[in-house]
Formats: sequence, structure tokens, C-alpha cells
Amino acid sequence: MAITALDASQLYRQAELQQLPSSVKSTKDLEPLDEIIGQERAQKAVEFAMSIRDKGYNIYAVGKNGLGKRTMMLRYLKRHEFQDQPLFDWCYVANFDEPRTPQVLKLPAGNGAQFKKDVEKVVQRLVKALPLAFDNEVYYRRADKLKAQLSQRQEATLSELAAEAREMHIRLVVSPDGDYQLIALNGEEPHTDDSYAALSETERNQFDDNIRHLEIRLRGIVRQLTEWEEEFSNKQQHHDEQVAREVLTHFFKPLKDDYRHISEVRSFLSAMQKDMLSNLDIFLEQSEDQLGLAYASLEKKMPRRYQVNLLVSQECERFPVVVEENPTYHGLFGYVESATYRGTVFTDFSLIRPGSLHRANGGVLLMDAIKVLERPYVWDGLKRALRSRTLDLNSLEREVSLSGTVSLAPEPVSLDVKIVLFGDYETYQLLQQYDPDFSELFRVTADFEDVMPRDDKSEAFYVRFITSIVHDNQLLQCDRSALARIIEYSSRQADDQTMLSLHSADIANLLRETHFCAKSANARRIRETHVEQALQQQEQRVSRLRDQMMLGFVQGTNLIEVQGKVVGQINALSVLATTDHQFGMPNRITATTAYGRGEVLDIEHKVRLGGRIHSKGVWILSAYINGLLGKDAAVPLTTSLTFEQSYSGVDGDSASMAECCAILSAISGKALRQDIAITGSMNQFGESQPIGGVNEKIEGFFDVCVIKGRKNTQGVIIPKRNAHNLMLKKEIIEAVNKGRFHIWTVDHVTEAMAILTDTEVAKANRYGRFQPDSLIGIAQLNIEKLREQAKGKL
Repeated sequence: MAITALDASQLYRQAELQQLPSSVKSTKDLEPLDEIIGQERAQKAVEFAMSIRDKGYNIYAVGKNGLGKRTMMLRYLKRHEFQDQPLFDWCYVANFDEPRTPQVLKLPAGNGAQFKKDVEKVVQRLVKALPLAFDNEVYYRRADKLKAQLSQRQEATLSELAAEAREMHIRLVVSPDGDYQLIALNGEEPHTDDSYAALSETERNQFDDNIRHLEIRLRGIVRQLTEWEEEFSNKQQHHDEQVAREVLTHFFKPLKDDYRHISEVRSFLSAMQKDMLSNLDIFLEQSEDQLGLAYASLEKKMPRRYQVNLLVSQECERFPVVVEENPTYHGLFGYVESATYRGTVFTDFSLIRPGSLHRANGGVLLMDAIKVLERPYVWDGLKRALRSRTLDLNSLEREVSLSGTVSLAPEPVSLDVKIVLFGDYETYQLLQQYDPDFSELFRVTADFEDVMPRDDKSEAFYVRFITSIVHDNQLLQCDRSALARIIEYSSRQADDQTMLSLHSADIANLLRETHFCAKSANARRIRETHVEQALQQQEQRVSRLRDQMMLGFVQGTNLIEVQGKVVGQINALSVLATTDHQFGMPNRITATTAYGRGEVLDIEHKVRLGGRIHSKGVWILSAYINGLLGKDAAVPLTTSLTFEQSYSGVDGDSASMAECCAILSAISGKALRQDIAITGSMNQFGESQPIGGVNEKIEGFFDVCVIKGRKNTQGVIIPKRNAHNLMLKKEIIEAVNKGRFHIWTVDHVTEAMAILTDTEVAKANRYGRFQPDSLIGIAQLNIEKLREQAKGKL
């Protein structure tokens, strides 16, 4: 049976948009898509992880770059409500018992900012009210009364001692330094040195005894005076505390009542009230330096120790979704700043700054896995936080250095967050293999697909996906023709007529470039012509290497024939790729034979230019040929096989069918058509197997045919299982439609041989014999002649 070429309709699948209502003229008439497209598997994994609050059910979103994993995840999280999880505001306040360990307060979501304002309002009012409470007549009369009582007692005691001293002719005086002195008198005047020396020894001894006696009395009185002064100070302090307590109670009672349902806050307010009683000097008179340091602040002018550091405030009731683009240690876990006042560097709880984990607490934090692993100490810190379910804000500098600098050790914040890491398969496998904690902490894998099935329903769904990109980027609206062309481009990106690519980055980039083309043409909508223009410009930008290699065919430096027939020579097809472009290129494969022991000498392998997969393909086709021609006895030939003008590595098995045909041509002497190129791998039974890059390979050979001279007999042979991968350029479809280019699909290598040699496919009989005029039949006869000749020589 003759092998027929594919029809033009089989080379490209157009988008009909049959399920799109006829009333829809452009994306303006469509609702944007707000869910994950074509990712049901990943979506179910996310739903499962979000429904379990237990430790370890974090998500690793795995898939190739450009799939739009983050965008799709954000859309899903923002669309779904997770109301069962309570949210909290977090504050740091002073720990009055241990200043180095600031206290953390947890308040219901939305209360943190109000609590901060309420405390600031109370403290600021106290800054004015407390000094006024101590600056009035009632306070002064009470203080003066206490001072008068002390003075009276002191004066009475000292007067009694002074009177006793006068009877002994001794005067009690107070020196300018405040010391008490006893001086002997000569009448009413103090003794001079001369007058005192003139006294008799008995008189001097009497003075000395009296002064010693009075000094003992004086020391006792001084101790008594000190006790009275302490008693006065205590009474004065008690008086001050009574005055301050009345003021503090007046202001704090309403505040405590407002937060009576939060025990931690009530305890803190009580501790603050108690601390204010102990530190009234902060509000009253003190030195300017002390006052400045107490009030030194980056925020409002109020005592620092009574500020509230609002670390995290949940502004809305929705659970937080935070994307961390730069996951540094401090950016993730927070840090403690330092401030300078008049050359003095200091820090306290009010200088604690939150990280992304604080802001995402109670919600979801999304990060790129590679960035997390690249930043020093971040991965270990993240694992430690997830294991302990707390955020311990320790200084990174203290952990990684031997510095003895005194720093804060804030009370840990309880952590309840879902971590979503975005990464590729390689990173996922490395973490699975080398980090035993990874599987324990990231138990859910959201595996994102590269493609989705293409049918009328999914095309309509994909149109809404395109609409969402248009709306998000504020682009010109796309009409129906543009939408159809973009869907066809997506199928081409997927290398499959039955699939659509989910690489949203490619679609978004194309839409942005198409928008530019439309705007440049002053168009009001994006049309099919603008999409084609953008695709042409895109290809022109990235095709320098392809054009450079095609120049070799123009100049004749790359040897290839696209017409005629040659023995042992065939045109194979390969794909070359740069970082952002891949293209097809034909290669000449040649095979020669010599008397030998049935070996196939792979020159690429011998010179170490052939990869392992290519070597495997050569071994497979060798097994097929030996099974075909050497069942009864060894093939008495050695075949040399090579890629001509190939000076770099060769890998892959997509040329194995071409190599097999070249070898059989060399053995049989049957010439192969040079106007046909072939691609496809094969198994040991000669069956064709699908390969990748089929569109690029066909287009590459077509372009070379245009360069070397077009003939209506030219074409390409591909495996039949690759037929659904065809999404070819319009030039090739038009040529096929006019009968000027041909694409054949084959199930078996013998079918390819029939096309290449213009002979009918001949099936082997039950003895393994082919028709004598077929390529394999001729090869069998040639092998038998060589064996007979070998026997004759023996």
C-alpha cells in the first residue's frame, strides 16, 4: 500500500472559538479570569494545605519558570476566604522588671493601632497632669507642714544641746560646709590659742572632757536627725505617691476598663502604672540631659519607656498574603535598630522593627526558593521558626560573631503562618535529597503543569485568561482574530495541536509587544496582524545564530543536497537552542562499509563527540540491522557512521532512523533521495518513536530548500506519533496545500526506506526474506554474496 503524505489541514489547528458567544467582539466583552487556569492538581494541593493548620503543612510550588505560579497563587488566595483563622495585632512594650527582655502583646486584629493611640493619649495627658498635681497650694501646704515638723524637731534637739554646751562655756556652731563644731568660750568670745594656752591644766582638761561628752551627744543627735530626715523623705514620697496615684488612677481606670477582656494588656497597664509611681521624676523636675534621653524618640515626644511599638497591625479582616521579593535575614525575621542622642548610642523595645514573617503571621508568606537558599542563614532561621512556631528576634550579628555587645532579647512572638516556596524541579530534588528537614516542614507539593488539554471549552477558558492579562496590564483590547491567533501561538509553544501552553509569562510578553505594535499603528484594538507583527519582530530579535548558520548554506560552506539521489547519504534533522530561541537545522549523515565483522563504527562516539543517548540509539539500530541481516550468520561488514561537518557534541536519538537508512543504503548500494529529510528515533524492532522539536526541524529543512532551490518533490519524513505536534508556519502549509512540499508520517523504518528509495514497502515473509528489488532485499542479497565470497576464500 502506498504511503500518502499529510494533508495541509493536518499541519495546523486553527482556533475556531466555537464556545465564545457571537456577541463577544473583543476582550472588553469578557470577564477576567480570577482563578488558577489548567492547574487542578496544584489547586487541590493548595486547598488541602490551607485547610490544615498543623505544623509542617507548608507548600512547595514546583514547576518551570514562567508558568505564572506566583500570579495564579495570589489570585487563588485573594479569591478564597479563610475565616476560621483568628488574626492578631502584635506590639512590643517595655518589660519594667527586665528591660533587656521587651514584652510582646497580642491583641485582636484591628485593636493594636487603637491601643497604641489610647496609651499615647493617656501618657501625653499625664505628662501635663502630673506636674500640675504637684504645683498647687494644697500640695505645697502639706509639704511645708512636713518640712516645718522636721525643722521644729531638729531645732528643739539642737537647742537643748546648745544650752547644755553654754552651761559648760562651749558654743555649738555650724560650719559653712554644714558640719557641727564645739568651740570653748572665753566669756562670750571663743578662746584664742593664746588665751586657751593661758588656762590652767585643770581648766583645759575640764574643757576637753566636756567637749568629748558633747561630741558623743552630738553624734547621737546627728544620727537622730538623719533618721528624721529619712522619715520626712518617706512621708514626702508617700505624699507624692498619694497625689500621683490619684492622678494615675483617674486616667488609667477608663483605659483598663476598655481592655478588660485582654488579660495581658491589663497586666501591662498595671505594671506601667506601678512603674510611673516609681519614676515620677521622669514627669517632674530633673536635669536637661536626663529629660532629653528619657524623651529621645523617633516618633512622638513622650517618655520612651511608656511608648507602644506597634509591630504588626492587621488593617483588614482578610488574612494577610505577603510576597517577599528579597528574603534577607533581617527582612524576614525583623531586627533591632539603634538610635543616637548627643553621641550616645542606645536601643530599646521601641526600635524593634518587624520582618515579613511578622506581617504574614496568621496568613501566607510567598517566596522564591532559590533566593531563600542564596541568602546567608535565612534557610536555617526559617526552619527553626517553623519547627518552634515562634519568631525569636535575635541579633544576627550576635549569632555569627564573637562580639560581646549588649543587645535586646525580645520575648518571642508565636508564629502561625503558611510558607509557599516557588522553585523548579532541580531545587526541589536537591532539598529532598540533602535536607532531611525539608520533607518534614514542606509536606505539600503543588506540582504545576506546563500544558493543558485543548478543546472548545478550554479555548473559551483560555480567552478569559488572556483577558485577565489585558486587564492587569491595562493593554488594548484584543479582538476575536487576535485571540484566536494567540491561542494558536500557545499550541505552538506547547508543541501540540491538542494542548495549550500554561507559560503565562510568554503570553503576557507577547500581549505587551502586540500592544506596542497596535499603539504604533494608532489602532484602537489588537488584531491578528498586530500579533503576527509582534511574533515576527520577536523572532527577528533572537534569530541571529540561526541566520548566521543559514548563511553557511547560502555561501556553500555547509554541504547539503536537496535534490538527486546518493548512496549512503541522508539528510537528518536536529534542533539547536539558545537561551531564548530554538530552531531546526538539517545535517548530512553518511555511512560507508568495508569488509569486517558486522560492527557499526560510530565516529562521533569514538572521538567523544557523541552523548550517551546518541550512542544508545546507534546500539539500538545496530541491533535492528543485525536482527534483520544477521540472523543466520554474522554480517561480514564494518560500517562507519558519522555526522558530516559536525565539530561539536551530538546527542539524542532522533537521528537513529536516518542513520539506519544510511547504513542499509550503504550495504545495499541503493541510493537515497536527497530532496527528503527524515527525523525520528526507532526501537530494536524498527518501529518509529516520537521526538521533540518536530516543527522547528521541518521549518529548518524548508528554509534550506528555499536557499538551495525549491523543488516540488521536497519534503520531510516524521514519526506518525508526532502528527499531533504539528503547528507549522503558513509558508509550509501553503506549499503543502499546493503540492510543492510534502510531510510523510511513518510507523516503521521500512516505510521511511520505501519513501527514500521510491519503492513499495515490502513485508518480510515467514523466513525473514524481503522482495529482491526492495532496499532490504538487495541488502540481504549483497550480504549473502559476501558470505559466499568469504567461504570461497577459506
